Amino acid sequence: MANHKSALKRIRSNESKRVLNKYQHKTTRNVIKKLRETTDKKEAQKLFSTVSSMIDKLAKNNIIHDNKAANLKSGLSKFVAAL
Repeated sequence: MANHKSALKRIRSNESKRVLNKYQHKTTRNVIKKLRETTDKKEAQKLFSTVSSMIDKLAKNNIIHDNKAANLKSGLSKFVAAL
């Protein structure tokens, strides 16, 4: 158990941040799956811009690595272009 007030606060703040990060990451993954299941090109392009900004936000907040974000966006852009 933590011995300092600051350590107790850190435990609480880490937990709340973990839950928020998990929610954002899971939501982004679900939208990526939805995009990959799309067959309509116009809808896919519209969804791609949303997904791209979500991925950028995850990378900015260090929820995912910058290179992973770049690889995801690259693969999704190839997928949308191939429709």
